[in-house]
Amino acid sequence: MLGNLIKAEFRKTTTTGLWWGLMIPTVLIALGWALGTGYVGKSIMDAVNGRDFEQLTELLGIDPAQWQVSLFGMARSINIATIFPMIFGGLAISNEINRKTITTTFLTAPNRVSALSAKLVVYLLWGAIYGLAIVASVSIGIAFTSDASSLPDAAGWLAMAAVGVLASVLMTMFGVGVGALVTSPVGTTVVLVLYMLILENGIQLVIGTQGIPELIGFLPNGSVNGITGSVASSLFLSTAGVVPDDLEQALRAVSGALGAFDWWLSALIFAVWTGLFFLGGWAVTQRKDIT
Repeated sequence: MLGNLIKAEFRKTTTTGLWWGLMIPTVLIALGWALGTGYVGKSIMDAVNGRDFEQLTELLGIDPAQWQVSLFGMARSINIATIFPMIFGGLAISNEINRKTITTTFLTAPNRVSALSAKLVVYLLWGAIYGLAIVASVSIGIAFTSDASSLPDAAGWLAMAAVGVLASVLMTMFGVGVGALVTSPVGTTVVLVLYMLILENGIQLVIGTQGIPELIGFLPNGSVNGITGSVASSLFLSTAGVVPDDLEQALRAVSGALGAFDWWLSALIFAVWTGLFFLGGWAVTQRKDIT
């Protein structure tokens, strides 16, 4: 029975234009940010490798030729692009409640637990699909504007791809939970975008000026950015040779992982946030009257 519900739920998402309507800006934003950050990284490396910085790099004992700066562009681009699968997830339940199609969903399923479980599976899959599209777009953009020496090797690329897909899946499920709590499609979209792009960035700025950046890693946006940012920082440092300790925190900030923990702990923290909103939305939906 659950298999049939999953098929029905997946068919429901593919018969509307929402999935491709959000996929287009997802790909364009991922590609655009990758092209831009790749170009910026190349410009920085051209300057660092120039004669003007030669004495400084020798004095610091560093070798910029080993710097895989494209990793930071990949992390940033993935983080920005995952806003769209989050919105897609946010409309999963809120759209149905708004259009009252949730009534049909609940009446045709054996129970609400089965209906919501089918949604969970389908949107996990959609999160992975969006993640693959994001990783592919970012990889193309970065490769197009970056020097070969600044690109990660195959193992590094696979690591970034894996955490990129993971971040997309978690962001999608985070959106599903918030949408189930807010119930309004417009309200859900506004809340998610305002918090992730504006409100928390302001909070992070205040926390950073107070000298306690570790707190950022416990926030929703800080933790999800830390998934990709921590991997990018670790990969960069593993191949960069000697890097002054003072630069490490700056590098984490550049990759969007200021105050973040290791990727797996950042993923766990954001998974907790996702679980809280998802379970809260689940509880609200379970008790909601249908008409």
